[in-house]
Amino acid sequence: MSTRLAKTGRLVDHSRAIEFTFNGKRLKGHPGDTLASALLANDQMLVGRSFKYHRPRGIVASGAEEPNALVGLGEGTRFEPNQRVTTTELFDGLTCISQNHWPSLDFDIGAVNTHLSRFLPAGFYYKMFIHPRPFWKHVYEPFIRQSAGLGKASNPGDPDRYEHFYYFCDVLVVGGGVAGLQAAVTAAEAGSKVMLIEQTAHWGGRSPVDGGEVDGQPVAEWVDATIAKLQGMPNVTLRNRCMGAGVYDHGYALGYERVADHTPGSDAPRHRLWRIRAGQIVTATGAIERPLSFAGNDIPGVMLASAVRDYAVDFGVSIGDRTVVVTNNDDAYRTAITLKKLGLEIPVILDARQRGGGALAEEARRLGIRVENGKGIAKVKGGKRVTGVAICAQAGEGAVLEEIACDAVAMSGGWSPVVHLWSHCGGKLIWDEASAHFRPDPDQPPKGAKGEGFVIPAGVANGAGDLASVVSDAHAAGQVAAKAMGGKPKGKAPKASTSEEAPMQPVWLMPQGAGIKLRMKSWLDYQNDVKVSDVQLAAREGYESVEHAKRYTTLGMATDQGKLSNINGLAILSDALNQPIPQTGTTTFRPPYTPISLSSIAGEAKGEIFQPIRKTPMHAWHEANGADFEPVGQWRRPYCFPKGEEGRHEAVNREIKQTRASLALLDASTLGKIIVKGADAGRFMDMLYTNMMSTLKPGRCRYGLMCNENGFLMDDGVVARLDEDTFLVHTTTGGAESIHGHMEDWLQCEWWDWKVYTANVTEQYAQVGVAGPNSRKVIEKLTGDDISADALTFMGWTEITVAGIPARVFRISFAGELSFELSVPASHGRALWDALLEAGEEYGVMPYGTEAMHVMRAEKGFIMIGDETDGTVIPQDLNMDWAISKKKDDYLGKRAQEREHMADPNRWKLVGLETLEGEVLPDGAYATAPGTNANGQRNTQGRVTSTYHSPTLGRGIAMGLVHHGLDRMGEVLEFPKVDGGIVKAKIVDPIFYDKDGEKQNV
Repeated sequence: MSTRLAKTGRLVDHSRAIEFTFNGKRLKGHPGDTLASALLANDQMLVGRSFKYHRPRGIVASGAEEPNALVGLGEGTRFEPNQRVTTTELFDGLTCISQNHWPSLDFDIGAVNTHLSRFLPAGFYYKMFIHPRPFWKHVYEPFIRQSAGLGKASNPGDPDRYEHFYYFCDVLVVGGGVAGLQAAVTAAEAGSKVMLIEQTAHWGGRSPVDGGEVDGQPVAEWVDATIAKLQGMPNVTLRNRCMGAGVYDHGYALGYERVADHTPGSDAPRHRLWRIRAGQIVTATGAIERPLSFAGNDIPGVMLASAVRDYAVDFGVSIGDRTVVVTNNDDAYRTAITLKKLGLEIPVILDARQRGGGALAEEARRLGIRVENGKGIAKVKGGKRVTGVAICAQAGEGAVLEEIACDAVAMSGGWSPVVHLWSHCGGKLIWDEASAHFRPDPDQPPKGAKGEGFVIPAGVANGAGDLASVVSDAHAAGQVAAKAMGGKPKGKAPKASTSEEAPMQPVWLMPQGAGIKLRMKSWLDYQNDVKVSDVQLAAREGYESVEHAKRYTTLGMATDQGKLSNINGLAILSDALNQPIPQTGTTTFRPPYTPISLSSIAGEAKGEIFQPIRKTPMHAWHEANGADFEPVGQWRRPYCFPKGEEGRHEAVNREIKQTRASLALLDASTLGKIIVKGADAGRFMDMLYTNMMSTLKPGRCRYGLMCNENGFLMDDGVVARLDEDTFLVHTTTGGAESIHGHMEDWLQCEWWDWKVYTANVTEQYAQVGVAGPNSRKVIEKLTGDDISADALTFMGWTEITVAGIPARVFRISFAGELSFELSVPASHGRALWDALLEAGEEYGVMPYGTEAMHVMRAEKGFIMIGDETDGTVIPQDLNMDWAISKKKDDYLGKRAQEREHMADPNRWKLVGLETLEGEVLPDGAYATAPGTNANGQRNTQGRVTSTYHSPTLGRGIAMGLVHHGLDRMGEVLEFPKVDGGIVKAKIVDPIFYDKDGEKQNV
């Protein structure tokens, strides 16, 4: 049965019909519909089940505050659970399913919980789960795991595209209603760069539905004219379908734009996450209508009065032929009047106020609508939909005065300003007694970096009531924002008018003296099945803090985050505690305002670009020449270069032998390169490194160790001094980003007054390691500069021209052979590589990869961060006391290394390990010791940190940390293998090759 009103609905295109499916049933709607309006137009009142009791649930709202109508949207890889039908725009082919029931929506076995509700009050789980563990394990846990969660998890493999966008503006206005539009116009006309965002697809907010006049024209026409004006201003950016998700410190805000949800299959990204920096933020976020608490207020067909009005005016959908309106304020009369003028029947308006009602009430009476003051609803009749109401005196205890047949109930308990964004970054609230709501406290705004308030509430979000007040308040907010950004506000606020309203009367429970039976059937949180009686029980059991009561009852913990339930709930709690509402306070507002997709948070970072692969200038050459890559941080480095049928082992052995015998090249471009510059650069370097760096002369290099504040070794590398104020710090490939962040952390947070500047220039330079006995000869073929042993000594650097390319050449070695590292601008990296390969042909030049580099450094006994270190190792453990300066008073980690357990002589020390049979020790193997520990496991006395086969020595070599290792040279340790058996290894010197360094100092 269709409930579509003929040719009405300002947002709907009646000329075209589109199809969608709900639980496999094919239904029809129109372009412009939301999924909610289309379901209601098809008389689908039952849309889901509540979480706890599986009670029938229908649509109750028309916006993001909807707690009930959540569906699984889409199919296959595009399936998404818990999507609100009220904010989902209808499109042709949309498919959705209802949630939280079995075996079907109409017949749900879980509904038996309703009959057990008296045994499942607030906090029942805390009381039940204290039974012995076997009872929990075999009775509770299986049941809870089966019942937990709402909806089904999404399927893997999201095919859609998402993106992030960074935006800077003077004034960000959140909310595209009358207040937001006016604030944006005012700020823009003052010369400010303005961004205006609105979470729905349409501008104007509620005003086109509610009516009124601005500047002598109907408000809907004023909205259209204002949008056209803003669109023509070059300093204004407009975005609808863009929700203000959160406001953070220093004017940082998140916008969540649903770009293509309503046009699946388009080339546009599905969602866009805006990262916005604004000088001033105006929150024109409006207000949310509150429900009323009476028995049966959760039955499908009981809706917010504003939502009933929205569906009728915006979408031409009737919720029912006979609608009872129940209210404590004048706004709900607009719904009754609207429905009456559309030809629908209003049996009665139940106004809880004894003498309430202003001009709107008079208009309703003139239309022949019955109005009953001082009355309320004792009970709504019906199961899966409304069939009638029982009327009672609001001041009574629920005695039924009359029963009226109806098929819908429109309720209004007043309005609560949307203060979430104001509160996200510290704005405080004040209780407005007259309107019975919390609104922003003008004396306690969120503070900016200089102490000024940078968030300005406007319109209804600031507590303004009538349309004239909204426009005036928004104009003032726009002026304040623009002036704070140096703009020059001009003009006056336009004049506005709407129907005058009589004061509202707070009503938190209907009837006022409802007995326990009625309170047990009066609902606060529709999704989580929290009743008035649950909150009252929590108060009796000592949960007096609103935060504690929230968690004990689960009030406000549903997916709507208490947008409908929180104010009513805390009012009930205040009454139970016999204290005023401000004393009870509110729960904490946290971003995001409404849920945002995980995919939008990830943005482009998924699949192959989840972590973008960084490539050196020589990467294409490596690929073309058969490199076997391994991930190193965000880079892909060649592990080795297999030839023909070679395996990895054979390729690595060949590369090592070639390097030792003649000449080989290493692409070292990935090594971190950080510039440290400034008058205090030397002082800063001395604090970063354990050894003295300030005494390093320009043109010289020094190897250094870097520790964190806890004394543990975090990185090592060669530092070159470029001039008196400038150092070039080399870090490990994986440590470049973190070490640069480490530097900035100390400079910005601790040593902020030091004159030091740092820059991570890793990708600006290509670096080639030229190693082997013929390395000097091949470079000399390409340069006329002197790089002889006398001109460029070990651990020195100079600037030369190689193959016509300006380069820095560092006389350092990680392979233990005569070696040079050539650093050139990245744009010349490939040209240098090609020139070296061509010049080195007569020496049999070949590239070598990371594994050959690791083996050669282990042969020399050089440590490697991440192998010899694991976050618990200090330099002293690695016998590197020589790298700790005795001349300076302090460095990061110094005091930590002086602690008792750090200076303990029983700490494990680095040694070499030589297997008796020549085999390779298992990586990470532990050396056993006599006895067992407290867990019954064998004691250990050491572990392997690095282990390789050395083709140079023709046997396995290893380094490890061993208890009293340096004092136990020649002793044999036993290392169990994972698959059984034991490998025996002798403790030896960790330097296996060229102990005196004669080869590297040639």
